[in-house]
Amino acid sequence: MQINNLTAYLLVSHGSRDPRPDISMQQLARLLSEILPQGENFIGIATLEANIQPLHLQIQDFADRVQAFGCKMVQIIPLFLLPGFHVMTDIPAEIALAEQAISQEMTIELRPYIGSYPGLERFFAKMMMTVKSDIAIILAHGSRRADSHTPVENIAASVNAVTAYWSVPPSLEVRVQELIAAGYGQIAIFPYFLFTGGITDAIALAVETLKLQFPSVSFQLAPPLGTSPEFANLLGDLIKEEEKVFG
Repeated sequence: MQINNLTAYLLVSHGSRDPRPDISMQQLARLLSEILPQGENFIGIATLEANIQPLHLQIQDFADRVQAFGCKMVQIIPLFLLPGFHVMTDIPAEIALAEQAISQEMTIELRPYIGSYPGLERFFAKMMMTVKSDIAIILAHGSRRADSHTPVENIAASVNAVTAYWSVPPSLEVRVQELIAAGYGQIAIFPYFLFTGGITDAIALAVETLKLQFPSVSFQLAPPLGTSPEFANLLGDLIKEEEKVFG
C-alpha cells in the first residue's frame, strides 16, 4: 500500500538523561525511513521528558518543518509498551497544547501506543525462537495503574511465557524462585523495554546475581526490543495498518 506522501510521523518516547535511549531513537528513525517511502525528512523523534523543550513545542517545531515540504498531517506514534499515565493523559494533553499553536492547515493525529499493536505478539514469538530455554519470563517495568499490565500479560499468555515486573510484584527474583521450584533448569528473560538504559543495566546485574545464587540453572538475558531492523519493520507494519483504518 502506498502511504500518503502528505503525512509525517513523530515517534514519541519517554525520554531519559541517559544518552543511549536517544541514540537508539535516532537509529530507529533511520531504519524506519528506509521502510517508509517518504524518507527521513518525514520521520521525527520527540520525548515526553528530559528534553530542553516540552513535548508540545517539539510537536510544533516538527509540524512547522514538515509543512514546508507539503505535509498536511502529523501522526504521533507513542513508543510506550504499557498504557500508563503518560500514554493516557500526558501525551494527549501535550498534543492539545500543540494544536492551539500550529497552522489550521495542519492536522495532528494520535495513534495507538506500540504496546497495543497485535503484531507485537508475533514479534515476541520470533524472538523467543532464537533462544533455547525451558521457560521464558517477560520482564516489564510494571505500574500500579489498574489494568495497565493487561497487554504484557496477554502477550505472555500467547507465547507460553510468564511475567515479572521491575517495580511491582511479582519481582524477577520471586518468579525465578517459583520456576526453579517447579523444575525448570533453563530460563530465558526478555526485558519488556524498548531501549538500553539504567533499568536494563540493573536487570543485567540482577541476572548475574541470579546466576551466582542458582549455579545449576541456565539463564539467558535477551536485549531490549530496541533498534533492530525487525522492530523497525514492526513499527512500519503498525503505520501501514493504521493507514488502512484511518486513510
